Amino acid sequence: MHLECSSEESTMNDINEFLTDIEENDRPKANFSTPLQALWWEGKGDWETAHDIAQEAGSSEGDWIHAYLHRVEGDLGNAGYWYRRAGKPVKSNENLKEEWSEMVTFFLENQNEVGG
Repeated sequence: MHLECSSEESTMNDINEFLTDIEENDRPKANFSTPLQALWWEGKGDWETAHDIAQEAGSSEGDWIHAYLHRVEGDLGNAGYWYRRAGKPVKSNENLKEEWSEMVTFFLENQNEVGG
């Protein structure tokens, strides 16, 4: 799946800027890594697009987001499978907003090392 993204190119450094971008724009920035694009769409409330991006990523980063998305959906068994594939501890009762924030922060800090 190829999604057109906004053409604005800038490096985003913190979660507050990321949240503002979600509120103010219709599409994620073109320079966002694949994981950040998936998290952007989930933050926008578009679970399906986020899921499609995470599933198609074919990486441990995508698997981590995929796991989180299945937890959002309430499918803890499927989430556990994807957490294990991602090499992450399986989460079930942890706060979803905190996990989303943790992932966004991680991927913003590592956006130059994470494939896109």
